[in-house]
Amino acid sequence: MSQDFSTKPVEDLKRAEAATELQRLAALIRHHDDLYHRQDAPEISDAEYDALRQRNDAIEVRFPKLVRPDSPSKRVGAPAAEGFGKVKHRVPMLSLGNAFAAEDVSEFVQRVHRFLRLPEDAPLAFMAEPKIDGLSISLRYVNGELIEAATRGDGMEGENVTRNVMTIAEIPHRLNGAKVPDVIDVRGEIYMGHDDFAALNERQTAAGGKVFANPRNAAAGSLRQLDSTITASRPLRFFAYAWGEASSLPADTQSGVDEAFASWGLPVNPLAQVCNGADELIAYYDKLAVERASLPYDIDGIVYKVNRLDLQERLGFVSRSPRWAIAHKFPAQQAMTILRDIEIQVGRTGALTPVARLEPVTVGGVVVTNATLHNEDEIKRKDVRIGDTVIVQRAGDVIPQILGFVPDKRPANATPYVFPERCPVCDSHAVREVNEKTGKVDAVRRCTGGLICAAQRVERLKHFVSRNAFDIEGLGEKNIQAFYDEKLIQSPEDIFTLAARDARAEKRLESWEGWGPQSATKLFSAIAARREIALDRFIFALGIRHVGETTAKLLARFYGTVENFRASMMEAAQGKDTEAFKELTNIEGIGEVVAQAIADFFAEPHNVTVVDDLLKEVSPQPLEAVDATSAIAGKTVVFTGTLTILTRSEAKAQAERLGAKVAGSVSKKTDYVVAGADAGSKLAKARELGVAVIDEVEWLRLTGERDSG
Repeated sequence: MSQDFSTKPVEDLKRAEAATELQRLAALIRHHDDLYHRQDAPEISDAEYDALRQRNDAIEVRFPKLVRPDSPSKRVGAPAAEGFGKVKHRVPMLSLGNAFAAEDVSEFVQRVHRFLRLPEDAPLAFMAEPKIDGLSISLRYVNGELIEAATRGDGMEGENVTRNVMTIAEIPHRLNGAKVPDVIDVRGEIYMGHDDFAALNERQTAAGGKVFANPRNAAAGSLRQLDSTITASRPLRFFAYAWGEASSLPADTQSGVDEAFASWGLPVNPLAQVCNGADELIAYYDKLAVERASLPYDIDGIVYKVNRLDLQERLGFVSRSPRWAIAHKFPAQQAMTILRDIEIQVGRTGALTPVARLEPVTVGGVVVTNATLHNEDEIKRKDVRIGDTVIVQRAGDVIPQILGFVPDKRPANATPYVFPERCPVCDSHAVREVNEKTGKVDAVRRCTGGLICAAQRVERLKHFVSRNAFDIEGLGEKNIQAFYDEKLIQSPEDIFTLAARDARAEKRLESWEGWGPQSATKLFSAIAARREIALDRFIFALGIRHVGETTAKLLARFYGTVENFRASMMEAAQGKDTEAFKELTNIEGIGEVVAQAIADFFAEPHNVTVVDDLLKEVSPQPLEAVDATSAIAGKTVVFTGTLTILTRSEAKAQAERLGAKVAGSVSKKTDYVVAGADAGSKLAKARELGVAVIDEVEWLRLTGERDSG
């Protein structure tokens, strides 16, 4: 039995242990992302989820070279829902990194100083404001008029809720005042106050309608009404706090823009204030933590933003969040209840996940009945047994975590839980895989049934049509399940032959209960519209182990076309010694573990058959370069040595923005090596292969960032 590093302090982890722990965290967080974003069936609290991400981030800070291409730190967002049109955000709506303690806030401030190369004692102002527990929204104003409103969605694309937002009294239809830009996307939070929430639930109860669990759910449910008259009847409110695309800005600080928002008629939080340094930020947090219970609305933390906009621009973004802002979360809430049963759920990858069934208990105003137990090692470590009185914790409207049991309340007949070794769905063996490199046993037990396991097959189809994959309107989880049960869709290509088969069927879809000619035609049209799809979505939809959205984009960007991708992966599947496998591992952000998973996928004949059958029905489209006209568009670039004008992260971001591919090592396919001070083996390799070597100044001239003269 291998050692479990999940409880070992980050500062005590050795390099190999850290790599194993990052692999575990990536898989675990990906699993919970899938449950939350795709299945709407979360099993852990915000606090537990945040703790997983916090541990992952801490390990990555200590071991930056171990950052995985499928790292949770590169993921963002929640998918858009069915029933609304889509709006593509001109500037992405990203999530924030989290802080959980005063030390985290101090580290955030120090990190900003380091990135900006400022002395530790240099003055640095931040805007601090309550983090409203509501629904993020983007309001587009053109010539002062509100023309469009969209939810955050997956950060890139949200739901068009313009008609509903128009009914919210606090959101002005027109901006009035000085310096209103020609175009601006105002961003903020739609929420519901405590008194309004209580009154709404009273009305719902009296009318026999749905009673909401908390104000956030009430706000989200009210905004997402297909009938805007229902939204108009709900007491929704709004705070503005940020912006996306803007033709101009009225000030050069965050606080200055907030003041302009207020002067234009937009509600801003009166509790927001400018703080200088970590000590003032923490004092502000402590003050609001005390006042939190008396506020007329829910907040779940404090947001800190660097106040100067020019510094925000210099700091930029990581893939998931801005470097210049962070959310300082409040602690979770706890309660005690009885563990009535432990049930096993089987996921898309065959993972067996234990779920605790609890005696209903109210925690923070919400009744909870389920909690995750993660895996069998977690059950053994916590020694929780059916019949135990357990301590549960939650933060937000999600399933809580179990912290442990109360020893003096344990029943005399309580026995240790025995984890099943066979799949509860298909009765295939369920095994814990051994990592060939480390010899470590995987924490997750998986069903070996593969495609014969109903749980995995249908979940793979649900993944295929999910929001960040093929995103087929009207073909959500419920309909996929129904078509699967009727044996109409058993594999991805069946989706695209459904209309033709339906035309020949004795019982047409339009005659099914809940369907009609219009809805059937709409579904077939939505399927037809997805016969052309972006290559990264196609790759992500295949469900290859370890290939998330970020990795899929890397692959799509690097290989360009589906033909190149397929041919290269087929060659890579022949072994690690092939040029294609070496090229795959050379992509910046793709490590050997991910490369091997992709190669293994294409080494399996039935997987290739699925891909080829699918390609007879769909045409994946290449990603467009960010700037296809630049001198380095399509070029492969390697950075080596110490850069003095740009930081390495700035240089990489610049290259990708201009359409280049950034590789991690030099090969004969490299176009440019940008060599800084103390360049070593990569420079030598470039000279050996005859690859063009340029310095940082030449790079800036090539990219147009510095005049050639």
